[in-house]
Amino acid sequence: MSRFNHTIVAARDAATSAAFYRRLLEADEAPSWGPFVNIALDDGVLFQFAALPPDAFGEIQPQHYAFLVDDELFDRAVARIRADGRDHWADPQRTRPGETNTEHGGRGVYLLDPVGHYLELITRPYL
Repeated sequence: MSRFNHTIVAARDAATSAAFYRRLLEADEAPSWGPFVNIALDDGVLFQFAALPPDAFGEIQPQHYAFLVDDELFDRAVARIRADGRDHWADPQRTRPGETNTEHGGRGVYLLDPVGHYLELITRPYL
């Protein structure tokens, strides 16, 4: 058996990034330690945000994080994204600004987090 357990997300300000994800995903706070500010997702998955010193590795390299959410959370998240005036797109190439998509039998949206990591919210898995 194997299950995904946790990942460390590079941030400029760990608390700011964690608060952004908590609000967007309606995630729970989790105990934090050391350099990490943590949030808990379903199935025991931990997202750990760590602020990197500016000279640690150079620029933070953008990563892609996709979240499978239910239709109700998707609606609330998109409403928050729009209310905050945050750019979002229906496609990863960012050619359809301000839209959501209806691919793979569900809905999806792409946006950037405060650091520039690519986020994807989908209501149906690809497979």
